[in-house]
Amino acid sequence: MAGDQLIRPVGEPTRRDWIAVMSVMLGAFMAVLDIQITNSSLKDIQGALSATLEEGSWISTSYLVAEIIMIPLTAWLVQLLSARRLAVWVSLGFLISSLLCSMAWSLDSMIVFRAMQGFTGGALIPLAFTLTLIKLPEHHRAKGMAMFAMTATFAPSIGPTLGGWLTENWGWEYIFYINVPPGLIMIAGLMYGLEKKEAHWELLKSTDYTGILTLGIGLGCLQVFLEEGHRKDWLESSLIVTLGSIALLSLITFVIVQISKPNPLINLRILRNRNFGLSSISSLGMGVGLYGSIYLLPLYLAQIQNYNALQIGEVIMWMGVPQLFLIPLVPKLMKFVSPKWLCTLGFGLFGLASFSSGVLNPDFAGPQFNQIQIIRALGQPLIMVTISLIATAYILPQDAGSASSLFNILRNLGGAIGIALLATLLDARTKTYFDYLREAVVPTNPQVAERLASMTDRFGSDAAALGKLSDIVHQQALIMAYNDAFHFVGIALGISMLAILLTKKLPAGLKAGEAH
Repeated sequence: MAGDQLIRPVGEPTRRDWIAVMSVMLGAFMAVLDIQITNSSLKDIQGALSATLEEGSWISTSYLVAEIIMIPLTAWLVQLLSARRLAVWVSLGFLISSLLCSMAWSLDSMIVFRAMQGFTGGALIPLAFTLTLIKLPEHHRAKGMAMFAMTATFAPSIGPTLGGWLTENWGWEYIFYINVPPGLIMIAGLMYGLEKKEAHWELLKSTDYTGILTLGIGLGCLQVFLEEGHRKDWLESSLIVTLGSIALLSLITFVIVQISKPNPLINLRILRNRNFGLSSISSLGMGVGLYGSIYLLPLYLAQIQNYNALQIGEVIMWMGVPQLFLIPLVPKLMKFVSPKWLCTLGFGLFGLASFSSGVLNPDFAGPQFNQIQIIRALGQPLIMVTISLIATAYILPQDAGSASSLFNILRNLGGAIGIALLATLLDARTKTYFDYLREAVVPTNPQVAERLASMTDRFGSDAAALGKLSDIVHQQALIMAYNDAFHFVGIALGISMLAILLTKKLPAGLKAGEAH
């Protein structure tokens, strides 16, 4: 493929270009942050809105569903409205919906406002990716991807910590108020940095409405299927079966329609591009690793170690803070080491951290996780800065929007699929290990008999002693299940590493990461 056919802007980026890129990165950071920031405050929000635990889960689900529907529509909306008009409109929408969330008067109103927030925020993530490709030449691309990595890895890492701190000290409303100052800065930067262009309303006549409809329904139903499936016991629920069936049929129809159209909504043919296809597999695995780790660690610390939100946040910060210093260094490393090998190393370190987390015992708490978190913090930036470069190295300019949509959808779906599988795995393995351990804990065993006698003396009755022993056995079964879950994450990251190893050599400019 000829070099001049690749995404390769001519000339140095202007000050306005940099301001535009940094502004949309700020928006993407806020959008990703808002996925995680509510999780540590859900109990407070549920209490304020008189919602049950199951009802409250829709506060997160509604955001994620709306976000994943919007991501693939962004490329089409940029063509229709222009990047400037779309970016400013969705930024305003994100800001307004954030304020509305803080003023929600019922669960229904909160779900609606969170969906609005997810829909508008969903455009900011692929916009950041796309503007990096079309505004920055190759020798500055690594810097742009470093900023994008900040949104993808640092934001989820600090989300629970920031949410817990704000809720504890100011109230849950402030997890939404916090969007206002950076939101205003973002809008001003976008209005200054992006040039005005005419809208192309004539595109409405040739729009692939079948593709929009089938993809929107398919992704929306799939996201709800994954988010709510575990809570409703999967195929035992007629709702989940229906949603899964609709998602499957819609997405199959979408693929057939897209392949048959000369100008599809999303050009799925780019998945045949070796680097993009393999990097997409790795992006899926990265989603499992990133969101799966952020799901498992707080849950373990809360269930087994009885940590509160602030204590959990302190542990997670050991992964978040180092990335602030490491991410800017990755483009400099690329002057000496190929992005392919840096990405491979990143997956290796992240996988090592996951397998190292799978040696839990009742005494394995926050301090024991600190070194593991640092290893994870070393790996994640190496992946996120380089994987986007590897994926887009041979993508044509007209396919930038499709590449952005697919890449971000797959990472988000990786997270949703990973969390759904991990939640199911935890339940299933806990039951299996509990049954196994219970068979071993019998009164005829001298050690068990001695322990029971000691506990009976301590608690004053056989029933209380047996109850406590059952709790200990259940806790041990749960710890063993968490070990399996962390191993599962490590395997997903290992597969991602192998996929990166199979990608081909990058163009010289990207490989060197030169800064002219």
